[in-house]
Amino acid sequence: MRRFVIETGMGTDLHGADPTRAAARAIESAMRRSTLPLFGGLGIDHAAMEVRVTVAVGDPDGVDCEALARLLPRGRAVVRAVEGGLDVTDPATGEVALVAIAAVEAFLDEGRVRDAVAARRGGAPPA
Repeated sequence: MRRFVIETGMGTDLHGADPTRAAARAIESAMRRSTLPLFGGLGIDHAAMEVRVTVAVGDPDGVDCEALARLLPRGRAVVRAVEGGLDVTDPATGEVALVAIAAVEAFLDEGRVRDAVAARRGGAPPA
């Protein structure tokens, strides 16, 4: 598998202190800046793509990684949460605003891409 896309995003939960919500917003932020015309252009099914997401939050154990994986519209998704992000406490109220960072990576099998390119060119796939 070779990585062909990496996008990053930042998301927040300003009032609920929910690390899964902040992580979901970070993933959505990354996905908003990306499109994958490669699949239509080469006739490759999106199911062939492996999507690996890393989200950084202050409380990685509080993240529902399975729920986040279901947010990804294409490919086979795996989400993992790591320590990072930023928690900002309002000194007057004690309310915590969470900031999450996400990296969304997409991978494809190189052989499948080579075969698709060769088929589009009308030639036989390389041996």
